[in-house]
Amino acid sequence: MSSNSFYITTPIFYPNGVPHIGHAYTALACDAIARFHRLDGRDVFFLTGTDEHGLKMQQTAEKEGITTLELATRNAEVFDQLWRALNISYDDFIRTTEQRHHDSSQEIWKRMAANGDIYLDTYAGWYSVTQEAYFEEKETEVGEDGIRREPLGSVVEWVEEESYFFRLSAFGDRLLAHI
Repeated sequence: MSSNSFYITTPIFYPNGVPHIGHAYTALACDAIARFHRLDGRDVFFLTGTDEHGLKMQQTAEKEGITTLELATRNAEVFDQLWRALNISYDDFIRTTEQRHHDSSQEIWKRMAANGDIYLDTYAGWYSVTQEAYFEEKETEVGEDGIRREPLGSVVEWVEEESYFFRLSAFGDRLLAHI
């Protein structure tokens, strides 16, 4: 990318349900920024899309009696239709189930592994599937029913799993140079 390039992305949304006002707000905010930079003469690339993996996707698909790919395809189309109706000026709509995403992700992973930029470790904590977030124990409370919940009331469960982590500290100086 040249110094005149500007890259912006929405989160790649989970299509376990149809889009809501929060999704629309995020896309509109990114769109406004992308349009501003285009007007300013920058070479803009604006990405949006859907993240079609994860426990929430699996649980929703099972509840509906369809495959995760069927759920993802149905709802990704709704996201894309909404972006078109809102005249969102994105350049690409990526789906994590697409072959091009798989291929590029594999290549990036191989490069990071070869460079020592990722490492395997264990992560543990109180996890809410509903919130898609981990919580510290002090943020949770056990109710009269004996069930532990996070502040908004969704159930949390203790999860301990091996995960890969990115060695962000190795890039500190280069990242700070961009601030």
